Amino acid sequence: MRDVSVVDIARKAGTSPATFYQYFKDVGEATLRLAEDAALEMPAVVQLIDGTWDGNRGLENARTIVEAFVRHWDAHRAVLLVRNLAADEGDRRFQRVRQSSLTPVLEHLATQIEASQREGRVDSVLCPRAAAAAMGAILERLAAYHRELEVLGVTRSDLVETCARILHQTVAGRSPGS
Repeated sequence: MRDVSVVDIARKAGTSPATFYQYFKDVGEATLRLAEDAALEMPAVVQLIDGTWDGNRGLENARTIVEAFVRHWDAHRAVLLVRNLAADEGDRRFQRVRQSSLTPVLEHLATQIEASQREGRVDSVLCPRAAAAAMGAILERLAAYHRELEVLGVTRSDLVETCARILHQTVAGRSPGS
């Protein structure tokens, strides 16, 4: 993916490299813009996180969140992989885009975990921000590589159900009386 040239992109788009350069200085900048566009979809996930976490409705909400992450990665896989690789290599532009996309998700997860702690459903020893970061990492990695897991016999529905239950348990804890 990182070896794609301006000529390759222009040919695929049915235009010329000169037209490409009217909008972008290089392939990295074009990829950055695509990553920024993909980040605009994350508020929908934040809205789901702010939904109910109680009982079966909460578990269904967790499934919807996991499915949303998987769909997001399916739609933007190449761009998000490049975004994460460039961010991991220290490119501050891509670090900012990744952070602007994921920070609201992590903050809202941490807020929900704190609420569950106040209600006595999640152990107070759990650090809400660390737990939220762990959940974010799980969601991103599994969404990014769910196709590769199919070789091991893990179906998409297996992944969604398992990840949803881990997410629900981490955020909501056990319901009183269970």
